[in-house]
Amino acid sequence: MRKVEEYLREEAEAKGCAHLTLLDPDKVDLETFLKLGKLAEEAGSSGIMVGGSLGVTESILDEYVRELKRNVSLPVILFPGSVAGLTRYADAVWFLVVLNSANTYFVVDAQVQAAVLLFKRFRNLEVLPLAYVIVGEGGTVGFVSQARVIPYERADVIVAYALLASYLRFPFLYLEAGSGARSAVPPDIVARCRAVYNGMLIVGGGIRSEETAYKIARAGADLIVTGTVVEQEPDKLRKIIEAAQKGGLERRRAR
Repeated sequence: MRKVEEYLREEAEAKGCAHLTLLDPDKVDLETFLKLGKLAEEAGSSGIMVGGSLGVTESILDEYVRELKRNVSLPVILFPGSVAGLTRYADAVWFLVVLNSANTYFVVDAQVQAAVLLFKRFRNLEVLPLAYVIVGEGGTVGFVSQARVIPYERADVIVAYALLASYLRFPFLYLEAGSGARSAVPPDIVARCRAVYNGMLIVGGGIRSEETAYKIARAGADLIVTGTVVEQEPDKLRKIIEAAQKGGLERRRAR
């Protein structure tokens, strides 16, 4: 098993539900970026995802990620919004497929380009295959990736995509409500996806409170991702992480 993938599985198993902090170089300057990275590590996050839907280039990523690796010991996982979102200074990259995009570019075409780049220029990066499903409001990423964003009222469709990810044997499935979403993925939908998907289930978007983090972890998430909260309300981060761990451990004990 690959290094970062194994680490994430171990973290989720030990903590019940692990946490990843998402940082967008396009939103903050380098000094703030490094400060937030250190805060995430001190708060108990298991890793840092770096990327954004707009405005991130390889040169910016090189500088930001290189300095981040000098300041924190957590693994850095790239979360690319395009084929430009790669840097050799990271540890791994989410090789994501937007399953519910209406444009094949985000399902397979960009991935073909990225595959060649990863093979020729970025072979040090651990590739983590990720089924990406955009739900709820969808946010900027839903717009940019031309997703047919699935409303929470159509839970059956969301679950069908989770089942597809399982049949295609994606090791990771990410239910994405969108950065800054007003509401996170409902726990009942997380639970239904958990019932049909046997890989690592990731949930992100709209998680801004301890209660929300606890319920999503209790429902079946292996990893939760927060980004906006660490930028706007960093003091909440530790409590959100602890709540997610509590919910995940309770779920495991109840099995």
